[in-house]
Amino acid sequence: MKRFKYPFSGFLRLVTKDSHYVLHLVSAVCVIIVSYFLSINMTEWLFILSAIFLVLLTEALNTAIEEVVDLVTSDFEQHAKYAKDIASFAVLLASIYAALIGVIILLPKLLKLIGVL
Repeated sequence: MKRFKYPFSGFLRLVTKDSHYVLHLVSAVCVIIVSYFLSINMTEWLFILSAIFLVLLTEALNTAIEEVVDLVTSDFEQHAKYAKDIASFAVLLASIYAALIGVIILLPKLLKLIGVL
């Protein structure tokens, strides 16, 4: 049980420091609920879950990088800015991937459900 102490502590830090992480968690739950009600198949589940976990993972790493950069310097440093910006870009890429997966898998099913397709 001791092994779970540190990851849980990290999770608590994430949800208290980073409001974006909480937003990603809420979005993930909503997508999972919608996916369940749309009865997506196993392959679609794999893509949806991989997209969700990729966003959560990159956001966690982004926050970790921000914590380390803030530890190293409180002054403005161009390289510190680059590190934060690049980590933030990784989250953006993961989010774009997740959005594309959602559009490809869920949008046609939603449109069919409401009678547009």
